[in-house]
Amino acid sequence: MTDEQLVSERGIPAGERYADGDEWENRGSAGPHLWRTLGYRRVGWSPGRSVVEWDATVDYCFPSAGGPIVQGGLVTALLDAAMGGACWTVLDRDQAFLTADLRVEFLRSSRPGLLRGTGEVIRRTRRVVFCAAELHDADGVLLATSRCTQVLLPADGRAGRYGPPEADGGPPRDARG
Repeated sequence: MTDEQLVSERGIPAGERYADGDEWENRGSAGPHLWRTLGYRRVGWSPGRSVVEWDATVDYCFPSAGGPIVQGGLVTALLDAAMGGACWTVLDRDQAFLTADLRVEFLRSSRPGLLRGTGEVIRRTRRVVFCAAELHDADGVLLATSRCTQVLLPADGRAGRYGPPEADGGPPRDARG
C-alpha cells in the first residue's frame, strides 16, 4: 500500500492500529462480544473510515401498525460501531479511545434487513477525535445520522482501556471514571 493510500480524503493519516484491522473485530474473542452476538461485518476499511453491515432480524424489532421497526438503541449501536472503527484506524498502538458524546438523528424507521453504517473521522486533534456516521438500508435510503466525540487515552496504565482486569473481572479500578 502506498503512502497516498494511507491518508483519508480529509488528509487524516492512518495510525499504527490501521494495520491491525482484524484485531478491531476480534477484540475479546473469548466469550460474548457485540460484533459476534449481533452478527456485524466490517465490509469497508480505510484511514479514517469504516463500513459495518448488519442483517437486522425481527428479533431486534418492536411491532408497529406499519410492521416491525428496529429498536433505536440497536440503530445507535451500529452507528457507534462504524464511528469507532473509523476512529480505530487513526490511532497508534499506545492509544485507546472512549466515547464522550454521541448524538443520533432517526430520519426514518429502520426495518428488518440489511443495514449499513458508514463512519468517518471528521477531525482529529491530539486528545479528541470527532466522527460522523450515516445508516442506510439495502436500497441506499438514509435512515439515521450520528456524530460523536472520542476522547483519546493511553492504551495501558492509569485510565487505560486494555490494562489487566481486577481480580473480580471488572475493569481496572483507575479506569472506571
